[in-house]
Amino acid sequence: MRSGLFSLLPALALTGAALAEEPISFTSNDGVSVEAFQGAFTVPENRGNPDSRMIEIGYVRFPALEGATGAPIVYLAGGPGGSGTGTARGRRFDLFMQMRRHGDVIAFDQRGTGLSRNDLPTCVSSVSVSETEPGTDAEYAGAYRQAARECRVFWREQGVGIEGYTTAESVADISDLRAHLGAERVTLWGISYGTHLAMAALKAIPDEIDRAILASAEGLDQTVKLPSRTEAYIERLQAAVNAQPGAAAAYPDIAGMMARVHGRLEAEPMPLMIPGADGARPFLLQRRDLQQMTSGLIADPASAAIALAMYAEIDQAGSANIASAIIARFYELGAPISLQPMSTAMDLASGISAERLAQVEHEAQTALLGAYLNFPMPQLNGVWDGFGLDDDFRAAPTGETPILLLSGTLDGRTYPDSQRAALSRMAHVDWVIVENAGHNLFMTTPEVPAVMHRFMVGADVDGERIIAPLPDLTELPF
Repeated sequence: MRSGLFSLLPALALTGAALAEEPISFTSNDGVSVEAFQGAFTVPENRGNPDSRMIEIGYVRFPALEGATGAPIVYLAGGPGGSGTGTARGRRFDLFMQMRRHGDVIAFDQRGTGLSRNDLPTCVSSVSVSETEPGTDAEYAGAYRQAARECRVFWREQGVGIEGYTTAESVADISDLRAHLGAERVTLWGISYGTHLAMAALKAIPDEIDRAILASAEGLDQTVKLPSRTEAYIERLQAAVNAQPGAAAAYPDIAGMMARVHGRLEAEPMPLMIPGADGARPFLLQRRDLQQMTSGLIADPASAAIALAMYAEIDQAGSANIASAIIARFYELGAPISLQPMSTAMDLASGISAERLAQVEHEAQTALLGAYLNFPMPQLNGVWDGFGLDDDFRAAPTGETPILLLSGTLDGRTYPDSQRAALSRMAHVDWVIVENAGHNLFMTTPEVPAVMHRFMVGADVDGERIIAPLPDLTELPF
């Protein structure tokens, strides 16, 4: 036990502002309803502008269970662009309810999301990318850079203080939330980009944070992941495949298969007809399309199975039914480039250091996914003049705050070694590896919530390993 690092805080004493919360019945996507409270407070959209408009930051508070004495637990969604209240309605609803044994749980909607969207408009640019003609990576990036420049002007014309949508401003929102609730400190519970925000808070407002649970962590200089780390992930995926005889027979050489398919599409893109409500549309499948689709699919083992089958179909049969189905479901064919304000600005502001950018560009020349894992970053890096956070922001956090770090070995979006490196300067990190888990690891096995609960009451869980069930990598989850 490390009781000296874990103070027991009194139950939350709401301030007058938080007493104005509205009692609500919060219903999960599965139809389960619980009593909760919805609240909001106002902050400047851009604290650096004395003439900034005020915006509303919203949240839902799930009251602590009887006997809970801990600090309020603030959930920080990933993305950037994810909604805390939206997450609470989904597969993690039960976990939100469980965490109330330690304190009030706050489903926090970061500025520009969910209850805190404040009618921010999506930008639909005038820039289109041809769906039927081949194009280079540079041309593709150039189109997105042109669209981003247009969108900055558009948002300003709409009265949006887009310069206020940075991780640093979101940290100040967390501080204001804590004060609004009347809490001395808060516990941060985040995943993916939410951990990036949490790490920025650990640097800027350490005295306001009691402890943190971070999963699938993204460091402050890791907005763009290193292509070499993705290559190492593919080796781990191959090892998982090799542990299943059927999968091993189907995918004996994942890296070789991907390289063959990329080479084939680079030499001769594949014409497809994509079904839709208004009839089929032509689409030219290029190497970059597969790299982008794969970048999203490898987040978790079950979806990585889709990527494997997609490559095998093209490699062995010369057809692309799986790729066509993905395009039909997730692409808006015929539409110009559109960008979301919060996610675009947050990633642009966090940016990438010059040293890391040079490493990414060098590694991307030979990496299987090139520079597409985080598209449209780093392609958009620096596109807005005079905008963004500096290398001081990107420096790793230091301090004594207790942290639980949860890392999945088959996470294809953030990688265990990178996650631990992001927290290497923190003095008290309990690192728990979840074998076979991907990016979305909280609900992979009951042992994950169990270790979270033990950490919350002061147990030392550093070095523990959890084994999650590995799905059949030859089965498609649809």
